[in-house]
Amino acid sequence: MIYWEDVPVGHSFTTAERTISKEEIIEFAGEYDPQPFHLDEEAAKTSLLGGLCASGWHSCAIAMRLVYDSFHVKAATQGSPGITECRWRRPLYAGETVKVTVTCINARTSKSRPTMGLTNWTWEMTNQAGDTIMTTESWLMMGRRPTETATPEAI
Repeated sequence: MIYWEDVPVGHSFTTAERTISKEEIIEFAGEYDPQPFHLDEEAAKTSLLGGLCASGWHSCAIAMRLVYDSFHVKAATQGSPGITECRWRRPLYAGETVKVTVTCINARTSKSRPTMGLTNWTWEMTNQAGDTIMTTESWLMMGRRPTETATPEAI
């Protein structure tokens, strides 16, 4: 288990890669962001975006899954008090392969909950060419390493 104490400022990791399909983009958009450039290839070609691309919210969901699989699944995460900033730098087009690089930029203990620490992270999603798709900055609440309370007699 990765605890707050295990994540110093400057700690960084990169997730696995994931290729985004046309079908996935259309399915997400149909449910959550039904704008023509997310649903229809022909409409997307004539749009400002120039081709079928994922919703920015879809990009966020993909990033979250990649970060979860690489870090959260093995960390004492306790949720997030929010996202400070999210920027969609360029469209995520069908067929692109993305990964996310995450860096801890700040960490502090919780003043109100001594068993919790907070970490501040930047995320950068890039495609296979190294182009930045999106960036975010957010806080993550993490459990602190438990202290041993058992006495030798209790063991």
